[in-house]
Amino acid sequence: MKSLKVRAIDLRRRGWSYNIIARRLGVGKSTLSHWLREIPYQPNKTVIERIRLGPARSAANKQRRRLQEIIFFKAEGRRQIRAISDRDLLFLGLGLYLGEGSKLYEDVRIVNSDPQVLGVAMEWLRRSCGVPDRNFAVVVHVYPDSSPEASVRYWSRVTGIPRRQFEEVQIDRRLDKSSRKRRRLPYGTAHVKVYSRGDRRFGVALHRRIMGWIEAVYERLRA
Repeated sequence: MKSLKVRAIDLRRRGWSYNIIARRLGVGKSTLSHWLREIPYQPNKTVIERIRLGPARSAANKQRRRLQEIIFFKAEGRRQIRAISDRDLLFLGLGLYLGEGSKLYEDVRIVNSDPQVLGVAMEWLRRSCGVPDRNFAVVVHVYPDSSPEASVRYWSRVTGIPRRQFEEVQIDRRLDKSSRKRRRLPYGTAHVKVYSRGDRRFGVALHRRIMGWIEAVYERLRA
């Protein structure tokens, strides 16, 4: 029976890589490096093909690991979220309003292009702020390549606000806007507004109350 060293030399001369020889013989690479350092090496067709496909396989493995991590951490995150209480929703909405709501002017308005964000905003405005449906209005901003009618239908479904409460669609015709954003926003952005409609609780007063909530959060964090 051939010794491991003789078998290793034979495999090397036939064009096999250290990785393959090590797996076949159960010998460490450092040992192979010592045995085969003087053996001329010309990779065979199989090794050459593996080298050629190596980057693609590496990318595929990396993508597979990434998808597995996404699935794992999303599942872990979902497990950590229990039932959403009214207080949870209040603070969730305040965080959303802090990032996406009108703060400089005393009108309640939330702007976004993400239907999930707008869905949470509507739930917050209805449940936490007590805004009746009749007090809502929506202005849709689109690019020239979007259908105004399709965009209104889309945002009406997302917000639950009837189309009769949508104001005139605004079309952004500026030439310096990125074409990538146009393609990524087929329905544009929705500007959800709250009007008083004769009820002072939902006009300026609501905006001031929201800003008071936000200021109170700042104060508690600094306390």
